Amino acid sequence: MKFDERLDSILARQSELSDLLSGQRELANDELVRLSREYAELKPVVGAIEALRSAEAEAADLAGMIADPETDSEMRQLAEEEFGTLKKSVPKLGDQLKILLLPKDEADEKSAILEIRAGTGGEEAALFAANLMRMYQRYAEEKKWRATVMSLSETGLGGVKEVVMEIGGRGVFARLKYESGVHRVQRVPETEASGRIHTSAATVAVLPEAEEVDLVIQDKDLRIDVYRASGPGGQSVNTTDSAVRITHLPSGLVVTQQDEKSQHKNRAKALKVLRARLYDHERRQRDAERAETRRGQIGSGDRSERIRTYNYPQGRVTDHRINLTLHKLDKILSGEALDEIVDELLNDEQTRRLAQSN
Repeated sequence: MKFDERLDSILARQSELSDLLSGQRELANDELVRLSREYAELKPVVGAIEALRSAEAEAADLAGMIADPETDSEMRQLAEEEFGTLKKSVPKLGDQLKILLLPKDEADEKSAILEIRAGTGGEEAALFAANLMRMYQRYAEEKKWRATVMSLSETGLGGVKEVVMEIGGRGVFARLKYESGVHRVQRVPETEASGRIHTSAATVAVLPEAEEVDLVIQDKDLRIDVYRASGPGGQSVNTTDSAVRITHLPSGLVVTQQDEKSQHKNRAKALKVLRARLYDHERRQRDAERAETRRGQIGSGDRSERIRTYNYPQGRVTDHRINLTLHKLDKILSGEALDEIVDELLNDEQTRRLAQSN
């Protein structure tokens, strides 16, 4: 289908949806929801089509005016100036439209499971992992998302060995997926008497939260063990067998959960994390099988890939994937300026995908 024909079909579909939603015939609730969502998704595309075609029509009118020998010199000069401006804006409008038409990641609208683990660097790495946890919690507040800690393993000095959070809201995964990878910090630890700068790291994994309709897990594929939850140093924190360990036998994936006093709640949380990990694994397999290994989260998505460095002495944050450096360390860690990095990553991915589609 030619590009203009594709645009015509989109406009025709939007008109059809408008008629369906105007109440000309009664719709079942699930159909109403589905059609309303499709209409909402088409709205920005239709707006971009109309803006492009309006600019093209105006440019054609101006070109005709310029070519007309009966146009007086003053009008011709004004037309030439406007035509010059439109000549620059039409290709930009076309590119913006093509970006909107790029295939969407099916998981973009989903909530996310975000996992942070302290890496190399001992206690300093655990303290940095705690910094990252707070950054994402504050970022979620900025975006009006829900951030819920599902499991947390802390050190005795305020650090975090591992945390799993659920970030709920529409379009969460679309923005947070760029956070997957190794985050490195360079700073002088509070425990360092000589004032030397240390480098440590934490890994972040962002998984789209899978609903039961996205992935069916068979009971026969699960081994569920229950045991007594333990606290720091192995001390018992619960007198009942409330901790849960779920093993997915076909894949070998293991999820443990012990933060809740209720075995039922721990089981539900563990299943949610397991479902997200399996769904992410299936997506990656599917992407790899397609010839275009979508360098997913701006890069291979490999957890070992260093994506960002937080340099405290210089107050800067550098994202290595797009060579972006911002001297806004405090604002980024407070979640206030994290969007500045995410927006640039989104723009970079869209530009590359647009180049591949041309």
